[in-house]
Amino acid sequence: MDEKTRIQHPVLQPISDKELARESWKIFQIMGEFVDGFERLAHLRPSVSIFGSARTPPDDPLYHLTETIAHKLSDAGFAVVSGGGPGLMEAANKGAKRGKSPSIGLNIQLPHEQHSNQYQDISLYFRHFFSRKVMFVKHASAYVVMPGGFGTLDELAEILTLVQTAKTRKIPIVLVLTPFWEGLVGWFKHTLIKQGTISASDLDLFVLLDDADAIVDHIFSYYERAVSGPSAEERAKFMEL
Repeated sequence: MDEKTRIQHPVLQPISDKELARESWKIFQIMGEFVDGFERLAHLRPSVSIFGSARTPPDDPLYHLTETIAHKLSDAGFAVVSGGGPGLMEAANKGAKRGKSPSIGLNIQLPHEQHSNQYQDISLYFRHFFSRKVMFVKHASAYVVMPGGFGTLDELAEILTLVQTAKTRKIPIVLVLTPFWEGLVGWFKHTLIKQGTISASDLDLFVLLDDADAIVDHIFSYYERAVSGPSAEERAKFMEL
């Protein structure tokens, strides 16, 4: 492509008044999603956000593991928040639905793949990933990250960045299924730390656990050590819900 053709390409042209008006309207859409999300989720603490693949079928052992984790978290008094779609998101909502605490879906409108699952007590709908991701982070007491694709990796990277830079409070981040994550963690250790792009202490931002009971215990133990969030007494209260 020569220079003249590049300059004339529609994407490289100054924004038109019509496009500017359309972009300005998006601001109000995003504001509306923030207001709706804040109002509907504000009273649902404590909660745990569970991330994972939309493509995992119900007969996959990972689906069952995710459902079990969500069920145990729900029975322990945590509302469970997922992306509201199929796959491991559905498994999270399904498990929470069987428990004692609310099952919440943060649904996103996509041209393909995403459809809402039927296991949600509270369903929110978003057109913008930006506002949806804020809702995942805003009220969470912990993050549980199951195996997933680019979307899951994006969510994990953002959470780690927010905690690392103290833009959100430090809370438990659990990566589930060690064999899936050990390649990424190895890259953190042998490439990022070696290059000086992260610190060795950044590896303490998360843990790898594969057992549902161990995940629930880790979350409660974290807050008991931190002397904030659920105490032993609060845990007993949660169990009585």
